[in-house]
Amino acid sequence: MSQKPERLFGRDTEWEALADFVASPSRGATLGLVYGRRRQGKTLMLELLAQQTGGFLFGATQQTEAQNLADLGAAYAAHRGLRQPVTFRTWREAIDEVLRLGEDQAVPLIIDEFPYLVSATPALPSYLQQALSPLGHAKQHTRTRMILCGSALTTMAQLLAGGAPLRGRAAMELIMRPFRFREAAAFWGADHDPELAFRLHALLGGTPAYLEMSGGSGPTETAEFDRWVQRRLLNPASAMFREGALLLREEPSITDPTSYSATLSAISAGNHRRSEIAAALGRPSSALAHLLSGLQDIGLIEQIDDALRGKRSVFRIAEPVVRLHQLLIQRHEAELIAGRADRVWVSNADTVAAQIYGAHFEDLARQWCFEHAAPDTLGGTATAVRPTELPCREHRRGHELDVVVTETTSFAADRIIAIGEAKSTEAPVDTPQLERLEHLRGLLPSAKVGPLPKLLLFARSGFSSDLARLADKRPDIELINLDRLYAGA
Repeated sequence: MSQKPERLFGRDTEWEALADFVASPSRGATLGLVYGRRRQGKTLMLELLAQQTGGFLFGATQQTEAQNLADLGAAYAAHRGLRQPVTFRTWREAIDEVLRLGEDQAVPLIIDEFPYLVSATPALPSYLQQALSPLGHAKQHTRTRMILCGSALTTMAQLLAGGAPLRGRAAMELIMRPFRFREAAAFWGADHDPELAFRLHALLGGTPAYLEMSGGSGPTETAEFDRWVQRRLLNPASAMFREGALLLREEPSITDPTSYSATLSAISAGNHRRSEIAAALGRPSSALAHLLSGLQDIGLIEQIDDALRGKRSVFRIAEPVVRLHQLLIQRHEAELIAGRADRVWVSNADTVAAQIYGAHFEDLARQWCFEHAAPDTLGGTATAVRPTELPCREHRRGHELDVVVTETTSFAADRIIAIGEAKSTEAPVDTPQLERLEHLRGLLPSAKVGPLPKLLLFARSGFSSDLARLADKRPDIELINLDRLYAGA
């Protein structure tokens, strides 16, 4: 298959996985899954794949079994160049026929929005299992590359779960995730301005469709950002205004949106531990399991283990649009509908700075250590990057530590190779922050064993001249500003 189409931004890894799947020399029909939250560009990528390979793509809709069978027959006939629609009476008949597409050569057979079909026909995965049996026609006489795509994450993930009919049948399971922060900067055309790229990512994350939903363009410079937010994100007429709520309500597995929304609100407000979330909701901790696991399953929150105490973890918002909705849009909806976006944005500057920008900067600092930092920077290779809280007898309280970089090797115990603090303040970071980080290094369990971990200071507004001079003289200190975060190692 030829190279990735220019129309498709990024997605190099995903396209390569699809290309390998379609071009696989293995004899017999094969099955692959592609899924992810809505608006990640799955359909566009698969449409381009079908165009490039002569494949067949059918997009299901929310309708009855008979209606989808009729639509599939019409689409299949059009693909084969037939004058009359093909009539499929049952899904068994339809599957057996469309799988014949690959009798002459390897060709993709793509069914988009597969969960809609399963909703109307729950036995459909079992029919596919039978059609793809080792001694069936599709396995013996075709090279059809069947791809099932969907946005209902729980439905798609359960297709291959233990005991599911298709368990062991799929050769590919491709999950489409939002762009990482550097990819998102380039996609929005903000890679020339790290501060602008950071603000956009803190509010919108890396979902590709949000560019078009925000009017098709972003701000070109930081000076335009506040006004752009008011017009494109906090405007009730914008497609983005209710996006943070819709992400929760469009997932079929979420049967009680109110309780899940309240959980998101508690986490967005800074309640990251299970006990804190429970207190904010007025519920016992034992009643949170299904809420937290449900939000994790659909990618709206993530659970991060404590670097030093494995059974202690924190929960963080994984989708910035949800955080923006919970902290600003939902709380001030009446004012925003009344046209007071400028007032809401200005009066909530402290909330945005602390609970959106501050929290997001910490997340990006950890991502940078894991994905971009060079071994020389960290003093080794990052196996895990997590936060922790260190007890301190001197100050009689715990100290939060944003970044703990751990290296795992096959011949030695895990070793902390670096620790770091991420500051999203307007003022440059100065020597007191370094002194605090040195104090925390002394509290580490491994502080008296082996080489000392390196000290990483992340600052959105840069560093004082005193700190910069000091760091130049000490190889154990690394200063990471936004420029280095977005372009350095």
